[in-house]
Amino acid sequence: MVEVANALKFLLNGEAVTLTEVPPDLTLLDWLRLERRLRGSKEGCAEGDCGACTVLVGRLMDDEVIYDSVTACIRFVGSLHGTHVVTIEHLRGENGTLHPVQQAMVDYHGSQCGFCTPGFVMSLYGLWMRNPDPSRAAIEKALQGNLCRCTGYAPIIRAGEKMGTYGQPQGDPLWAERIAVKETLQALHDGRRVEIGEGSKRVIIPASLDDFAAVYEANPEARIVAGSTDVGLWVTKFMRDIGPVIFIGHLQELKRIAENDSEVRFYAGVSYSEAQPVIASSFPELTELWDRVAGEQIRNMGTIGGNIANGSPIGDTPPPFIALGAKLHLRKGAHRREIKLEDYFLAYGKQDRQPGEFVESVTLPLLPAGEKFATYKLSKRREEDISALCGAFRVFINDAGSVGMVRIAFGGMAATPKRAKAVEAALIGQPWSMETIEAAIAAFAEDYQPISDMRASADYRMLAAQNLLKRFFLWTQERSERLAREVA
Repeated sequence: MVEVANALKFLLNGEAVTLTEVPPDLTLLDWLRLERRLRGSKEGCAEGDCGACTVLVGRLMDDEVIYDSVTACIRFVGSLHGTHVVTIEHLRGENGTLHPVQQAMVDYHGSQCGFCTPGFVMSLYGLWMRNPDPSRAAIEKALQGNLCRCTGYAPIIRAGEKMGTYGQPQGDPLWAERIAVKETLQALHDGRRVEIGEGSKRVIIPASLDDFAAVYEANPEARIVAGSTDVGLWVTKFMRDIGPVIFIGHLQELKRIAENDSEVRFYAGVSYSEAQPVIASSFPELTELWDRVAGEQIRNMGTIGGNIANGSPIGDTPPPFIALGAKLHLRKGAHRREIKLEDYFLAYGKQDRQPGEFVESVTLPLLPAGEKFATYKLSKRREEDISALCGAFRVFINDAGSVGMVRIAFGGMAATPKRAKAVEAALIGQPWSMETIEAAIAAFAEDYQPISDMRASADYRMLAAQNLLKRFFLWTQERSERLAREVA
């Protein structure tokens, strides 16, 4: 029997916080600004896109405290149990001076109007803690989720390039306090479940994966929240009641990645950032897509399991995962089952998941030798978490130059992520040529009847999907020619 506690506990800067009343929809930004009067974190977009509310959240990972930049506007207080929240107010240099990152921003005129500056500083602070002398590319990547309304990126990047000259992480308070912080967080993870509130105001923080399975089976009406990059907007934009909520972002068992010679298994709580090294090594064709999933803060929060489980027709991971032949592992209580990922999506808003059942992991087969694979994402701006469409293509060309195997999947073209089976059938057994591609694109109309919305028109989606197939063909040809030159 799991012991139950009735208080949520975490560290805020240098202070221990204990909360016995926490609404499920209370965001960290609202709590910081309204309850704690820490107003350096700003509210800009209220959807995790602008970065003005960026803070760091430290969590235990492999017996160390890892600090991630996150957007406080869509991070719920209920997800903070056993963590260390660091806001702009906690930054300081020696003897009361500015922090090295702050001083670099001042000296290189990176503040502009100042509204977005705290968010930029916190993103650079997280980068500085990992790498005080980063490359320009690393700086730009760390700042993908921060928008400067004054278009003052040049001085901000110059400040990022010089911040290491003002001081190194070994002199930072977080570095000095790391042992004490780790011991405190370890004590907070005491093996007890946390339950606060009643009815729709109930917050549940399971003690373990098995505890989560038992709690969700007993409370199938509860909302599961891992990274809150989707559910957060339900609150800030649509004012939806999301309670009761089971927060699972802290469960270490769901942070696992298992690899062998034939496949990679990502458990549902693995974030995009945590998955990135394995994606780069095992599925390098997905690296560009991975870097285009929103900004750094969202990649630190959003999870692979969440992107699949909510069944969005424009999720970034389902199209390439379907093309790769992914298997989905579902769990209800102690019972587990496995299905093809493409069979999970039944209709808009409906998935093959029973009450009390949740996504536990997804397994991706490694790409066999000789097969070609690519994914393309089209969106209004490059680092956008909402795409007009995302297409994934996988093909094997036999020695005769004909299509021996092909899998094509799209998101944004139908009510669910879906394979282009009619297009595949038109390609199988045919010569891999532009003439074949031109003949096959008519079959897109059999697979998809896209809609028009704020992101794109139906005509645009159809034409873009057809052109992406042509793009994939041209890429395979260029790649084959390049390999032939290298062999010669």
